[in-house]
Amino acid sequence: MSKSKDVRVTIILECTSCVRNGVNKESTDISRYITQKNRHNTPSRLELKKFCPYCYKHTIHGEIKK
Repeated sequence: MSKSKDVRVTIILECTSCVRNGVNKESTDISRYITQKNRHNTPSRLELKKFCPYCYKHTIHGEIKK
């Protein structure tokens, strides 16, 4: 009894300040987190405040496509 679309989906959160500023001068990486969300409760894109080790501060991480 499997559904065609799962309610909980795996998403990737990416640092918006690293992406907006292009690639950091100190490093070439962009902070990314993997998490899950409920498709029915949050149909829009998810944004969470997480720690970015490349910016050395808490920044907004937004959902990206896989």
